[in-house]
Amino acid sequence: MADNFLEVHYQEYEAKKEAWLRKRKHLPKQKARQISKPDDEAL
Repeated sequence: MADNFLEVHYQEYEAKKEAWLRKRKHLPKQKARQISKPDDEAL
């Protein structure tokens, strides 16, 4: 194995993670769906 193998891969992982988090922050948040019940419970 090459020197600093784990360190290099960990740095790549951190860079990918940071890019993913940055992208995730700009996505619109999904709203919870509201399920409406009918007024008449007998239906």
